[in-house]
Amino acid sequence: MIDVSSLSIAIGKFELRDVSFNVPEGAYGMLMGQTGSGKTTLIEALIGLKKTRAHSRIVIAGRDVTRLPPAERNIGYVPQDGALFSTMTVRGHLAFALDVRRAPAAYIEQRVAELANQLRIEHLLERMPEGLSGGERQRVVLGRALSFHPRVLLLDEPLSALDEDTRNGMYEVLRQVRKSTGVTVLHVTHSFAEAEALADCRYVLKDGKIELQ
Repeated sequence: MIDVSSLSIAIGKFELRDVSFNVPEGAYGMLMGQTGSGKTTLIEALIGLKKTRAHSRIVIAGRDVTRLPPAERNIGYVPQDGALFSTMTVRGHLAFALDVRRAPAAYIEQRVAELANQLRIEHLLERMPEGLSGGERQRVVLGRALSFHPRVLLLDEPLSALDEDTRNGMYEVLRQVRKSTGVTVLHVTHSFAEAEALADCRYVLKDGKIELQ
């Protein structure tokens, strides 16, 4: 569950003011809006990468995380550019968040194998990001975000750079991830096709406010 109340951010002349919305537990929410409306800023505020004003409140899975650092919010994040490390193998990416959390080596190995099987990227584990296709890269980024069993998954235009066939394949991957994990999803997109394929609920960010469709 994602519960946002009176969230306000000011960055230069840009402002989000008193934004409130709720994504129910286990739901797949789509956040839509015009370019420049603040969708990425809102996502980054939920993660903890943007500072919110004092009266803002962000609750994730029943826990108030408004003042917690990003690493303590238990949120998986897929940024728009993927942000894969050029010197790290696919295996390393899937293990990264668990290594940072100092999980036992045996558990990390088991979890990497689970993710690789779930996302159908076992054959890529020793590959570097260079040369991966767009769809392969997105599966790796998604696996990295899911590795530590987050309660919430935030996706910032994850499918925008993919061709139609690859995008359709990713729809099925995202459906299976949601079904198998029960994770609550908020997915930023411009695409009505993505919303039609995946969304339980749609939120439109307009003039600094959220409208539920």
